[in-house]
Amino acid sequence: MTILLFFATFFFMEFVAWFTHKFVMHGLLWNLHEDHHTHTNKTFFEKNDAFFLIFAIPSFLLILFGSLNASAILLAVGFGIMAYGFCYFLVHDVFIHQRFKWLRNSDNIYFRAIRRAHKRHHKHLTKEHGECFGMLLVPFQYFKTELKKHKVKSQAST
Repeated sequence: MTILLFFATFFFMEFVAWFTHKFVMHGLLWNLHEDHHTHTNKTFFEKNDAFFLIFAIPSFLLILFGSLNASAILLAVGFGIMAYGFCYFLVHDVFIHQRFKWLRNSDNIYFRAIRRAHKRHHKHLTKEHGECFGMLLVPFQYFKTELKKHKVKSQAST
């Protein structure tokens, strides 16, 4: 049961991230997210990094209280949020924006589709007219584009 709750939480976090990105980051808290689009910061850290804490604090508290109260449910939800945050960090900060130079490129169609959708999102420098607010699930059109490019590349090499 708890493993199901862990995975359900992980997948639900994609919706939470999409909703928060679209309506909070590009809405009420645009002042924290704006430097991520405009790159006006001169340091490694961005004001946008505050969202890490906004998501990490509930995860930490759920894990803490789950541990203190021997609650498998709280632990499963806390670790599900944490796992999503870790994946978000790897995909967003490491792979897409390359804030850490651990992973440069990939020929994987899924990762290329994610990168393409995120680049489309960053095309807009203001909070209006945004698109592609998700992280791990992106519109199918980006998969189709990358699949076509992959087929053309494969045919050219044969």
